[in-house]
Amino acid sequence: MSLDTVAVTGGNGKIGEAILAHLSDRGYRTVNVSRGERREEVADEYRTTDLLDAGEVYGSFAVADVDAVVHMGTIPGPTDHPGHVTYESNAMSAYHVLEAAHELDLESVVLPSSINVMGAAYQEAPTHVEYLPVDEAHPLTPRDPYALGKETTESLGDGFGRLPDAPTVSSLRYPWVATEDELRESFAGEDRTLDGLADAWHHTTRSTLFSYLHIEDGATIARAALEADHDGHEAYWAVAADTTAEVDSATLAEEYYPDAEHGDLSGTESLISIDKAGEQLGWEPEHSWRDL
Repeated sequence: MSLDTVAVTGGNGKIGEAILAHLSDRGYRTVNVSRGERREEVADEYRTTDLLDAGEVYGSFAVADVDAVVHMGTIPGPTDHPGHVTYESNAMSAYHVLEAAHELDLESVVLPSSINVMGAAYQEAPTHVEYLPVDEAHPLTPRDPYALGKETTESLGDGFGRLPDAPTVSSLRYPWVATEDELRESFAGEDRTLDGLADAWHHTTRSTLFSYLHIEDGATIARAALEADHDGHEAYWAVAADTTAEVDSATLAEEYYPDAEHGDLSGTESLISIDKAGEQLGWEPEHSWRDL
């Protein structure tokens, strides 16, 4: 696989800009494909694009002559928009990106999935957890528009990945992706014991399996997926190697997921397995909130 120019949709956003910077540092020519005015100074080129318009997506990729795309240009949660708008942002933008990538013979597409594909965080029903650590084979039970949009995104990856001469397609299941300052504010100096977790901010509670990811690790796994050479579509968990709790993971699992089957959990390791990303992408997260 030979990659030179990479489009990053949603490069105006927090994660998108971090990915642009990381790719630039690695010698890639980058194109920010986003709606509205430019809000970063990293990309080599900027293409104002409505990602819900198939023609604009195709045109921007074609004019910029990109080899691959990291798609991050979606509504990041369901709380600020009507449900159908949130779902459309995730599902249709992914369709347009994949269709354009296939028609233009791009080499690789990275899609923005989420821990919410499990049905985490934004629905009244508790997150369905059958076993720990959770891996990519774990059942998905989404109910809210955001989670359903992420499940659709992964299904689109499956479908386009089956086409002849398909690009390599990877979905990244991100949790809350945070800057160092955000991690320091949320965790450092806070009570992360079992007692303290009862009053914790919603991104650190049982609904998201006590997961998080440093933004720099969010960028490195995007590049690793971009450079992957697997056939068809693969989904990968993209989480930090540890939990957001001070208590050991085995105790955490017993306290919050007593009905789940518990595998081997040592120390404060994540309740979500990142073995697949390590084995297939050669990726390991390098940052922990515990080091702040």
